[in-house]
Amino acid sequence: MRADRLVSLVLLLRRHGRLSAAALARELEVSTRTVLRDIEALSAAGVPVYAERGRHGGFALLPGFRTELTGLNPDEALALLVAGSRRGAQAFGLGSALASAMLKVVDALPDSYRATAAGAAERLLIDPETDLLSRRLVDEEVPDAVAAEILRAVFAGHKLQIHYAAVDQPPKWRTVDPIGLVTIRDRGYLLATRSGADRTYRLSRVLAAKELPEPAQRPDRVDLDRAWQERSKRFRTGGDQVTVLVRLHPARREDLVGTALAVLAEEPDSDGWLRLEVTFQDPRHAEWALWQLSTSAEALTPQWLRTSLRNRAAAIATRYGVSS
Repeated sequence: MRADRLVSLVLLLRRHGRLSAAALARELEVSTRTVLRDIEALSAAGVPVYAERGRHGGFALLPGFRTELTGLNPDEALALLVAGSRRGAQAFGLGSALASAMLKVVDALPDSYRATAAGAAERLLIDPETDLLSRRLVDEEVPDAVAAEILRAVFAGHKLQIHYAAVDQPPKWRTVDPIGLVTIRDRGYLLATRSGADRTYRLSRVLAAKELPEPAQRPDRVDLDRAWQERSKRFRTGGDQVTVLVRLHPARREDLVGTALAVLAEEPDSDGWLRLEVTFQDPRHAEWALWQLSTSAEALTPQWLRTSLRNRAAAIATRYGVSS
């Protein structure tokens, strides 16, 4: 890891020109003492880094020094910079590696294109932390040590032990054969098999992980997209899921689709509204989702859902009725 940090330190100095030890420590997430040791190591290795004293002093590289990195053309660099702005890497514990890679991308550009590519990337925002209603999109944290063990097992094709906390169950150790990793809406999932049966584990619920030396029992090639689609279909059609027929105002379509598990059918109604057949996780989920849409939606079937929504509305009306 120290070699990667030394490269990152050089790239930071190339990009910013001069940085104090404290600023370098913040960027590299280490102590100032570690930064000073790294500066000494770079000097000993022949990298022309020097210190400037004074109020605006810091460390800098001699003008003209350039690291030997693979060059990229401007379009390739811009594509990587834009892709690097996505938060999906956080789901796999690759945030720090991504930040280091982005520094290398910028440094690899010719001087004439560096400012142009960096400026273009600043004009694009991918997956901000809040939506238009200022609702914060909550990231799921995966400890670096856990993510590193899972990644090693997936890439090496080894069995994996995970200490997993399933919903409403105490954490238990499981030995699985990892197949691959999937991220969706910034949530990471491990696709695996256990005793030959397909299993899907949410990474944020993995409390600890250990790569084992035994080879995993898995095919040499895998189509992750197809595997995810198949598991998603089984998830939507199993358990306590309920199917609801809804009449919906078109302006609220995205609100409904965003909370439902799946849309099974959709067609326009005669008055301009939409008719959708959607599935929800369970009856409680269905009632909550339709209640959020107020008079912009009407549950047509099943009857128990109509009755439940009517009773809830009656209770609200009674609560806020005119008192004598």
